[in-house]
Amino acid sequence: MYGHWLIGLIRTRSGRLVGTIGGVALTVAFIACLGAFLQSSTAEMTARSVAQVPVDWQVQLLPGADHGAVEAEIRSAAPVIGSQLINYADVPGFEANTGGTVQTTGGGTVLGIGPDYFDQFPGQVRRLVGSVDGILIAQQTAANLHVAVGDQVAIHGGQADVKVTVAGIVDLPNADAMFQAIGVPTGAAPQAPPDNVLLLPISLWQQVFEQQGASRPDTIRTEFHIKLDPHDLPTDPVAASTWATERGHNFEARVAGTALLANNLAARLEAVREDALYARLVFLFLGAPGAILAMLLTVAVAAAGRDRRRRDQALLRLRGATVDTVLRLAVSEAIVSGVGGAILGILIAPLVANFILGVALLSRAAVPLLGAVAVSGIALSLAAILIPAWRDARGSTIAAARRTIGEHREPLWLRFYLDLMLLALVAMLYWRSAASGYQVVLAPEGVAATAVDYTAFLAPVLLWIGLALFSMRLVGAGLRQGRPVVARGLGPVAGRLADVVAATFGRQTPRLTAGIGLTALAFAFAASTAIFNATYMAQARVDAELTNGADVTITGTSAAPASQALDRLSKLPGVVAAQPMQHRYAYVGTDLQDLYGIDSARIGTATAMSDAYFANGDASATLTDLARTSDGVLVSQETVNDYQLSRGDSINLRLQNAADHQYHVVPFHILGVVREFPTAPKDSFLVANAAYIAQQTGSAGSEIVLIRSADDPARVALAARNTTASFPGLKVSQIGDAIALIGSSLTAVDLAGLTRLELIFAFVMLAASGGLVLSLGFADREGSFAVLVALGARQRQLGAFLWSEAALVAGSGMVLGLIAGTLIAYVLVKLLTGVFDPPPEVLSVPWFYLVALIVTAACAALLAATGEAMRSRTHVTEKLRGG
Repeated sequence: MYGHWLIGLIRTRSGRLVGTIGGVALTVAFIACLGAFLQSSTAEMTARSVAQVPVDWQVQLLPGADHGAVEAEIRSAAPVIGSQLINYADVPGFEANTGGTVQTTGGGTVLGIGPDYFDQFPGQVRRLVGSVDGILIAQQTAANLHVAVGDQVAIHGGQADVKVTVAGIVDLPNADAMFQAIGVPTGAAPQAPPDNVLLLPISLWQQVFEQQGASRPDTIRTEFHIKLDPHDLPTDPVAASTWATERGHNFEARVAGTALLANNLAARLEAVREDALYARLVFLFLGAPGAILAMLLTVAVAAAGRDRRRRDQALLRLRGATVDTVLRLAVSEAIVSGVGGAILGILIAPLVANFILGVALLSRAAVPLLGAVAVSGIALSLAAILIPAWRDARGSTIAAARRTIGEHREPLWLRFYLDLMLLALVAMLYWRSAASGYQVVLAPEGVAATAVDYTAFLAPVLLWIGLALFSMRLVGAGLRQGRPVVARGLGPVAGRLADVVAATFGRQTPRLTAGIGLTALAFAFAASTAIFNATYMAQARVDAELTNGADVTITGTSAAPASQALDRLSKLPGVVAAQPMQHRYAYVGTDLQDLYGIDSARIGTATAMSDAYFANGDASATLTDLARTSDGVLVSQETVNDYQLSRGDSINLRLQNAADHQYHVVPFHILGVVREFPTAPKDSFLVANAAYIAQQTGSAGSEIVLIRSADDPARVALAARNTTASFPGLKVSQIGDAIALIGSSLTAVDLAGLTRLELIFAFVMLAASGGLVLSLGFADREGSFAVLVALGARQRQLGAFLWSEAALVAGSGMVLGLIAGTLIAYVLVKLLTGVFDPPPEVLSVPWFYLVALIVTAACAALLAATGEAMRSRTHVTEKLRGG
């Protein structure tokens, strides 16, 4: 019996069955791809975070500790793949006799490093000149002593000076971490790295400092630098952060009193927690509406044949079938649709994931995900078909089920004003989470737990649903009470039948409002996703320019400033503007902060000066004020909070003078608060006038040169590298590298794959909601159209009904959906402010994509109406019998 029923469905109701299978497949494929995106992006975030940590653990041995025992405990507490012993010795200074003059420095540090250190930790030391085998001197120290490869340097300290010959000059890119104070309380001010550093082979270091270690043990310390096995880390950044923290605590418990730990890996992963949680939120904010829309589309496709299904069930009951038998037949249809859709969706998902996301979905790790979405697809099919069938079979008589036009009752949501209640709730949630400045993700520094306000996720989803329901309310009221207005609007399509068509629409309000609501949801989803993604991508470039400094940035040091090549760089082809910028360091109290010296009148020619960079929201006014005040300074918000400062206050900063390399007090006046600045860190920094800094420090050099390019930045960067090749120590970077880093690393959420997935599925869902639902609705009323044909209706007269309905559904859904989508995108941007750095000033609208959406929806509706108009004139007798 069930087999014959299914065969009959396939033969006579194939459109309904295929539509339901397609809706389930779309839902399964979309959710599976979203899950694959989340898994792959979080795994990539973890891998990139680990790769950016040059030394995972730094273990400082306390006096009297057994080196072998501590190393054994390290290996017991965590999986170790690299371990090196490094010695530190503090010395009074260095001296060199070059060019007939003697130069001396202040206090410094001498490192003792093993021969395998550079191989195991390649990111710790960067060779500039000479060899890395032998005695190495830091670039700043070499500049202070005026030494080059082959010159001798005397190390002061101990009973007699020790002279060594320089084999190479190096840069220490991670000096802050290499010389960090281990064991200080959380939140304490970081220890500034030493200005003067020398690196010796560990055997030579032990000979030189053996006596100093015995007489002055407080000036000597030993550390283990450890590299952990990244394959043991969980792929999720939050779980990986917990894993790294727990391993560190386990080691600290094992060696209490004998060693101290600096857990650099845990600190890096902890800093990534916020980005990882924002990735989940973006997944929810952008992905969940698409999944809900796919489900609603499946329900709508199934509901499009509800009238015919109800008449079929009434016919079965007339022929003796019980209610239970009718429900079993509905279950068989639902299972066939669900299983078929789940299989088709699972077949589509790996292809989509591979070509759109670049992710391999057919793997052992993806089996639970595919199984869960397949079960969800079958459950969706059962809910879409069985629940309406159960309500129809249990709640109506056979006579009522046979009626072509039933009694209309307003749905509950309309009678209880659910749409208005949802919009009011959205306003409350938005005010709490966005307008009031509340942070959706809160990851406090030094706190293991991270707070996520998942209730903020409700605002865009409820807004999406509430606006769709409110649109249906407006359209329903217009169709019922605005017949003359509807008739005039349909005049260009329906002609003289416009009034008749408008009257027909007034009697079909529930079906039309449902179709318009679904189309509006599809447009709102597509538009909000497209606008959010376009805004994100536009801000990614702003963020990249902020991170890199400009289109092309040349970075040097105080000893080898980039400004020495400024004239050459300014004359390169494709360079629109080149501006120098000082990057020094200044003490605010005991806190060492980055200090940027600029020409505030010209800095904007080389890099963007966004209003969002400054607390007053006016970049032009702030920079003008700075230009007028020679000793003016802009301070970060964190500095203002820490030291209780305000605009107009005087502040004394300590800056290093070029003559004696000592820090001296320099007075400044606070002009305002700076939130962001090109190349600046996220926390504490200062911005002042370069001329005043040069006057007070005796050094006019600028460590950075910012270049605005009219050509491809990569090409200009290549020319800049060739130009600065004769200036050792200068580094050239371009904005393209920063965009790649920001778009696919831990510093931001990767939206590239999600963007493609969302926008392609939005096209499919919009075409399905506009075309497939209309087609199935037309197919369910083939009997009514056949009656019109039998009564002599001409093609144009029949088309007036079909094309008018298509125009009403597609046009109303488009207008209402685009308005709703823009509003939802605005709310999304406001709620996810933490994703943007800096926040966008306006939304970016992808006009080409929105036009393509409109054309797609119009074509789908036109094809549905035209196809039905052609089919309605064939097999009229059979349709009359079937109807």
